[in-house]
Formats: sequence, structure tokens, C-alpha cells
Amino acid sequence: MVINGIEIEDTFAEAFGMNATRLIITAINPRWARIAGETMTGFATSVIGCGAEAGIEAELAPDQTPDGRPGVSVLLFAMSGKELEKQVERRVGQCVLTCPSTACFAGMTSEKPVPLGKNLRYFGDGWQSSKQIDGRRYWRVPVMDGEFLCEETTARTSAVGGGNFLVLARGLPEALAACEHAVAAIRRRPNVLLPFPGGIARSGSKVGSKYKALMASTNDAYCPTLRGLVKSQLDADIGAVLEIVINGLTEADVREATRIGLETICALGPESGVVRISAGNYGGKLGQYHFHLREIIG
Repeated sequence: MVINGIEIEDTFAEAFGMNATRLIITAINPRWARIAGETMTGFATSVIGCGAEAGIEAELAPDQTPDGRPGVSVLLFAMSGKELEKQVERRVGQCVLTCPSTACFAGMTSEKPVPLGKNLRYFGDGWQSSKQIDGRRYWRVPVMDGEFLCEETTARTSAVGGGNFLVLARGLPEALAACEHAVAAIRRRPNVLLPFPGGIARSGSKVGSKYKALMASTNDAYCPTLRGLVKSQLDADIGAVLEIVINGLTEADVREATRIGLETICALGPESGVVRISAGNYGGKLGQYHFHLREIIG
């Protein structure tokens, strides 16, 4: 399949089940809401080494938040409900509670609660107080700039992580420019997270390694400098490969985000320097969700 001069490989991205939650962080102004969101989602690119995959989903106007202040919505993904709870408590406690003027609220509801202010309230050392509004409990924790307002719990839901596609281009500038266009388009969609720096990963990985201690290692088949030394997937005209990894609250969210990304890059045409688009999978053995590129864009 060739679309607008760019080949779409007959392959699929392999994704797997995760747990996810959404938090709403507000602050005195948009700058401090974003600072809190960026800080709490730092070091959260891959569950392989970070425990969570997280990022800012959207900026919110005052009429979109519980307390009428500017804010951001944040998505966090983890491999289990228990790990998600740990990551939420640590990241909110260390990065939102500490940030000037912030408050934190649940961004979703379900029958699977995740502690939020329920445990963080103890930082108030007995001076914390609570109030219940419309069946939802909030904690007021005294801090040096006033108080930290935090909802008692948020919630979690089943989600999908690891959707992806690979952009194979003549060189790094071309691959990066194309991926930046795709990231900008995908990020306009809700319920989706691109966890890697700037939404783009250069260190695509394969399962396993020659070193027993590593569970993942460099995807040598797509490394230009190893062409001729390994069973390479790169033709002579490919100088760089970048990957966009997609997590979503549902399978449909990942599928739609993938479609948006593929169509955005194909619209750039061959003059963009993009030669092919592929995807990462492990023969269907890693995850239960398979996103076939040609079917999605067809």
C-alpha cells in the first residue's frame, strides 16, 4: 500500500492492557497549573523503568474545572491497579502538594477508587479538615501559602498501552519534522497519551537482550548504524527511524489516534523525506490488541 508516495507496511502494532486514571490540577494561573502537571508527569515515559507512563492531556479553562480556576488534565497509566495507586500518591504528594497555589481533583469516576487526598491529608499533621459535597469528599490541608485542596479519591479504568508506529525517513531532520506534525495532530484528541519526550521515541526496543539482566534492548533491526551487521529492516535510503507510542483509555482511542498520525504523515508526501511507515510487534505474543496499519488507514 502506497499513500501519497509513502509506503504503509503490511504489519501491525501490538499493544497491551493497562490501568489508567485522570487527574485535574488547578492553580492560580495557567503557568503554575502546567508546572505542577509537568513536574508530576516527569520521568514517566515507560513502565519498563519508570513505573508509570504519564503526561498532560489538555489545558483546561476555568469553566472546565471543579474550582473555577485554570488547570490541566493529566493521564497516568500503569501495569496494575496497585502500581497506579502508588504512582498517583507519590507524584501528587511530591509534585502537586508542593507546588504553589495548586489543588487536585478526580478526573474520572468508576467503581475502582484510587486514593488521592485520602492518604495525603495526613501531611496536615492533624490540622486537616474535610467537607462532603454532592457525595464527594474533599480534604483541606494547611500549607504555608494557604491550603491544599484535594479530592479524597480519583478512579481508575482499564486502558490500552503500547500502540505505536515507526516513521522511516531519509534522515533525522526529515523523520523528526514528520513526527512533530503527527504529534501535534494526535494531541488534539482527548483520552490519549504520547508518553515519550515530545511524544517521540528514538530508542525503540525489542523484548529481551543478550544481557540476562535486561528485559528490553535496542531494536537493532531498525538501527541505521547496524545495517549490514544484523538482519536489518532498513533499505539503503533510510537514514533514521523514530517511533510514536500511543496509550489510550480505550482501544478505539488508540486506533483513532493511530489513524490521525498516519494520515498526517502521509499528507506530507514523499518530499517530506518519509519513505515508509511501519510498526513494532512481537508476533502477537506480547499484547492482546493488534492495530493493523493498512486496515486503520484503508
